[in-house]
Amino acid sequence: MKRLFTPVRLALFAFLIFGIAAYLFVAPSDDFIFLPDRARPLAPLVAVEGEKNTEDQGGIYFVTVDVRRATRLEELFPGVQEGSTLVPEHQVQPPGVSEDVRRRGELRDMRRSQQIAAAVAFRELGLRVSVERRGALVGQVLPSHPATGKLRRGDVLVAADGRPVRSPSDLRRLIGRHDPGDSVRLRIRRGSQTREVVLRTVASPEQPRRAIIGVIVEEVADIDLPRSVRINLGDVGGPSAGLAFALDLLEELGRDVDNGYRVAATGELTLDGGVHPVGGLKQKTIGARRSDVDVFLVPAGENAEEARRHAGDLRIVPVRSFQQALRELATLPAPS
Repeated sequence: MKRLFTPVRLALFAFLIFGIAAYLFVAPSDDFIFLPDRARPLAPLVAVEGEKNTEDQGGIYFVTVDVRRATRLEELFPGVQEGSTLVPEHQVQPPGVSEDVRRRGELRDMRRSQQIAAAVAFRELGLRVSVERRGALVGQVLPSHPATGKLRRGDVLVAADGRPVRSPSDLRRLIGRHDPGDSVRLRIRRGSQTREVVLRTVASPEQPRRAIIGVIVEEVADIDLPRSVRINLGDVGGPSAGLAFALDLLEELGRDVDNGYRVAATGELTLDGGVHPVGGLKQKTIGARRSDVDVFLVPAGENAEEARRHAGDLRIVPVRSFQQALRELATLPAPS
């Protein structure tokens, strides 16, 4: 009787299985995967003119998300790693945009967030900051909205219906004058060229009576700081560390912001001190929890709700503004 599994056949079968497993383990998929990363202290990475040495056990920490191409194995089993989220390519990298262009945009966002954070922190200390607002920068175009295909990341909106747009709030106010379904005439600056685009508005999913065009916009301004600031986070990009930067700058300049706690913070900061929502709260919360920080400041609303789902014993503090963040930290009980 013939043996079904000879040693040679078993060896070939094992080699085949090993080859498939190795391919799945290293071959990239079309999707991206978001993973938690540890919270890191900002103090060693921030240099500001006039900084003071502090001795307390606290500190301000920033949190990031590890974003990379998923392997084929991770695509098949996305829940293998705690806190992982599989994200379709188009949500991370819009069609027609190379990975290099996307990364350069994220690094520009980081540099801008550092400037805005420094402006907010210096103003809190009573220092004069010169700001010239230059429009509303398109940070993201939402899919299947009026702006899709008409506007792109990096466009600067400088006028709406013939009225100047100097900030994101100007844009929201001018579009908000319309009813959903009305058309709005926008003037945009794209590189060195200026053009006009007419878009028909749609209703906001959250507020059906409010007209929107489907963009997420950011501050764009020329900022003249009274003191030199250097923040070196290497290749970390995006605007979401703005709140952490501003808090740490106050610490560096002698203000006891952390109240003796290890404080992680995330949130995009605006020039008027507002704290706006950011992405990756699941991963950032898990990363903060694993890093043994005491408090995690997050934007109020959906970001805070997401953070609480993954916080465990980590204290979550929702905030809507930089001033509120300072008040919340100042009223924490003394660390035991």
